[in-house]
Amino acid sequence: MLIFAEGPISRLLKEQPDIILPAELDKRGHKSRERKCVARGEVRDPAEMIRFVLGPDNQIYPDILGKLPGRGTWVSASREDLDVAIQKGGFKRGFKGNVIIADDLVAQIEAGLKKQTLSLIGMAKKSGKLFIGFDQVMAAARTDALGWRIEARDGAEGSRGKIRTLSKAVAREVELKLPRVIGCFDSTELGAVVGRDAITHCAVPHGRIAKSLGQSAARLNGFLPLVPEGWADAQHEAF
Repeated sequence: MLIFAEGPISRLLKEQPDIILPAELDKRGHKSRERKCVARGEVRDPAEMIRFVLGPDNQIYPDILGKLPGRGTWVSASREDLDVAIQKGGFKRGFKGNVIIADDLVAQIEAGLKKQTLSLIGMAKKSGKLFIGFDQVMAAARTDALGWRIEARDGAEGSRGKIRTLSKAVAREVELKLPRVIGCFDSTELGAVVGRDAITHCAVPHGRIAKSLGQSAARLNGFLPLVPEGWADAQHEAF
C-alpha cells in the first residue's frame, strides 16, 4: 500500500475521499484500486470496504456491490469502523454536508452482505462447485482440498467436527490453507439457496468462486461473526 506524505496528494485525499489512487501492480501487471476510509483515514482495497451513497432524501445507503451511481464514501467493513465514521463525522466530511443516518443502517448492511454471500453460494451450485450434504462433503474432503466449509448455524456439532477434522488433515497434506467456515446461516437459509427445505453441510473447493466467497464473507464477518458464539466447538474454528 502506498503512503503519501503531506502535500498535494494528501490534501486531495481529504477533499475527495472517493478518489481512485495509483497503487502497486498486481501479479498481472494491473493497477489495483484503493479507497480512503472516512473512519480512520486509511487507504485500503475496496474489497475490504463498504461504499455508501447519498440518496435524494439526503440519507446515506450502503452500496454493497459498489455499483450505484453518484459520489460515494467508503468505510472499512467492520461495525467498529462504521461507529467511528458516524460518531466522528466521517460521512459529513465525505459528502461535504449534513446527512441523515438511519437507525437501522447496521441492519441494512448486514442484510445486504448476507444476501451477497448467499448469492455466491448459489452461484457455486450453478457452476457445479458446491458440495451439498454430509456424505458429499466428506467424499469431496477426502479427494479435494476444500476452500470453504459452509455449516448451518443450527447443525450438529458431531457431524461438523468430522468434516472439519478431515478437511484440515487433507489441507495440511497438500500444503494448502486450512478451509475456513461460514456458520452464520441456519439450515433453512442455506436450503433456500440450493432449492431444498434445509441444508446443514456445504463446501466449496479452492478456486475463483471460493475467492469471491471469501471476500464477501470477510466483509460480513465485520458485522456478523461467521462462527456463532453458541457453538461449543467454536474454538476449533478459525476464520
